[in-house]
Amino acid sequence: MGQEPGLGEPKPVSNPSPRLFTWDEIWFRTAQGDPHREKWLVIDRKVCDVSQFIRRHPGGSRIINSHIGQDATDAFVAFHMDKRLVRKFFNSLLIGELAPDQPSSEPSKNASWLQHDLGHLSVFKKSEWNHFLHKFVMCHLIGASAKWWTLLHSQHHAKPNCFSKDPDIDVHPFLFALGKKLAVEVSKSVSVEINNLYNGEDYACLHRIPAVVSWCQEAARCPSYKGFSLSSLWQDLAWMLTFYIRFLLIYGSLLEVKSLLAFYLLFRMMESTWFVWVSQMNHIPMDIDYDNNLDWVSTQLHATCNVNQSLFNDWFTGHLNFQIEHHLFPTMPRHNYWKVAPLVKSLCAKHGLKYQCKPLLTAFADILQ
Repeated sequence: MGQEPGLGEPKPVSNPSPRLFTWDEIWFRTAQGDPHREKWLVIDRKVCDVSQFIRRHPGGSRIINSHIGQDATDAFVAFHMDKRLVRKFFNSLLIGELAPDQPSSEPSKNASWLQHDLGHLSVFKKSEWNHFLHKFVMCHLIGASAKWWTLLHSQHHAKPNCFSKDPDIDVHPFLFALGKKLAVEVSKSVSVEINNLYNGEDYACLHRIPAVVSWCQEAARCPSYKGFSLSSLWQDLAWMLTFYIRFLLIYGSLLEVKSLLAFYLLFRMMESTWFVWVSQMNHIPMDIDYDNNLDWVSTQLHATCNVNQSLFNDWFTGHLNFQIEHHLFPTMPRHNYWKVAPLVKSLCAKHGLKYQCKPLLTAFADILQ
């Protein structure tokens, strides 16, 4: 008797179909505002549960938290240089995929620059070299924490000008509120006496002051962030100590204590004033709002503008006059921004997106308006 076809042959093992999700279900399960919400996000249409991984994320938990319940594909691509390496973590995080009828992203519902370049991993191909030299320049040459800068600046790039998610504008309620919408919210929460003195319009006017104080607030919070380990804190402090030792060795024998302190405060004041005006002229005049869950390109264009290109402007701003391109491609070397700018402009024109570019003095004046 002949063997019945197929008998004795191993049956092919079929992989179980992935669980399919809709954006409504993802939004419901992540339930913004619920302390017990799931921590899901979407990358390349794959739904990932980062509830456990978020504590081990090298970039800290805050930047992932800003994309919970949203599509994080563009942010993932923008912030990670070695995509193959980080994708190895995916299998343990995957819980399903977006259903075929779901859109890929949820539709909207109604020399100081050297440390900046190193912090964005845009100098060397190997991130280890960028991190090491960023720590050297930031801590030893400038006297500030590299880890603190990395955590806060990455969060700023992920959600620029978004209340409670962008540390650069998070200066309320201790000093002032940026933008009219936040001003109204703050005015509702203060006492009746304060409301009588400072109404919503009064608070809105205070957005004219550059948001430098936010860095002081966030510096105090950094040690509590996931990703800011105690060992990295001590490493930064040790590196920073070498800056002050070098400063005292160079100037200690030349100046008296009062003059030395005055000199230190003077150059810090000049440095911070220049840096805040240069960095915030591209942001403060733009829309400041809650996170409306826009796509990556729209998020950056709503919160950034450019300053006209010239030899002086490129030098004075460290090529951050191309702020739009810098935010769209944060790991791109800054001397290439002018090359990609025409492509970004044509993309904006094609899709009806506003691409703002203005003279340098106009950009400064807009901060005060």
